[in-house]
Amino acid sequence: MTFLLFFLIWFVLLALTYWYVGRRLIRPANLKAKRRNLAWLGVVLLFIIPQVPFLLLVNRIESWWTDILAWFGYFSLGLFTLILASVFARDVVLLIVRGGKAVWETLDRLPKTPDPVVDRERRRFLVHATNLGILGVSAAATGYGYYEARRRALVEHVDVPITNLPHEFDGFRIAQFTDIHVGPTIKRDVVEEIANQIHELNTDLIVFTGDLVDGSVPWLQDDVAPLRELAAPYGRFFITGNHEYYSGAKPWVKHASSLGFDVLLNEHRIIERSESRIVLAGVTDYSGGDFLPEHRSDPAKAVADAPEELIKILLAHQPRSVYAAETAGIDLQLSGHTHGGQFYPGNYLVTLNQPYIKGLHKHGNMWVYVSRGTGYWGPPLRIGIPPEITVIVLRSAEVESQRSDVHARPLTPYEKRGA
Repeated sequence: MTFLLFFLIWFVLLALTYWYVGRRLIRPANLKAKRRNLAWLGVVLLFIIPQVPFLLLVNRIESWWTDILAWFGYFSLGLFTLILASVFARDVVLLIVRGGKAVWETLDRLPKTPDPVVDRERRRFLVHATNLGILGVSAAATGYGYYEARRRALVEHVDVPITNLPHEFDGFRIAQFTDIHVGPTIKRDVVEEIANQIHELNTDLIVFTGDLVDGSVPWLQDDVAPLRELAAPYGRFFITGNHEYYSGAKPWVKHASSLGFDVLLNEHRIIERSESRIVLAGVTDYSGGDFLPEHRSDPAKAVADAPEELIKILLAHQPRSVYAAETAGIDLQLSGHTHGGQFYPGNYLVTLNQPYIKGLHKHGNMWVYVSRGTGYWGPPLRIGIPPEITVIVLRSAEVESQRSDVHARPLTPYEKRGA
């Protein structure tokens, strides 16, 4: 019931945004009645198209034609999002300018001499002209965003200085990939490219930090098959993301194991190198307990019974697990989920419920690294936030200076509200 209520509210809010954009684009165009009606019909279709593949996938209706619908739907949703953000920003500026002008005239007691009809027509022309510019820029940005989303993932090398890291683990390399979202628009060819890139890195250990798929095992098992070829001397590890629960967490956990991954469900493994050891732990997604009670995310449980003196690394899909991870004595948390915001304005909206969006951050006595993600979700767009595969390099803090590019930052809205 809660799930249905959430999507009903989302549906209504989304409909209002389409109405707002349609009104701001169509009315200033001063179209004849027939063309105006056709324009509104176009807005209605643009609203409906993204909903259809989503509803089909939620109801496990998976076919080649649902994939085609998804391409059209997600593309149109991405374009609309850029148009919405631009129209809203423009209207805010116009509102401020008009408000400022009104205040100025009131303070100076200036007579309102302009002809109201001429003044309205001038404003209509200005809005229409900027609308045409917004449509052109948004279309160009959509094309660029598609290129960025589908490009070969960038390999980011990140040194993490850890206090009391055993000498044998200084320089230990972990390949992190995350948030591929294999589904309607991401298929086997993309997964093969990602697997090849990870293989070329030749790291000591490989971790996947959630959101592998958007779809069922029978529908996508061939597309994820290239991951079976991954190998690393100290193992491959997998944790669940929120989209595993939308797609059927239990079947995907089982299938991840069949691909050769060691799945960590609030548990840990001891990684031994020469005479030294560290702890690698993994938790279920932050929201996992909402779907399966036994999958409630629990960092403390994940490291229970682990030797307290050992360095502890935690795989946690959502960055907001960092608060419980800090309490559990974790030294380094590796996360994904945010996609770095993926594209404007998502890079700002995601701060509403996540403490960190991308990159390496110091949180109390621990580190947290948030990947931008290796794929994308929904609209096949990334603007200024390219996909990544990360090579985490463990460094001894005693012999490495602190990274100079990690600075203190202001609190996000999420942190101001409290964890």
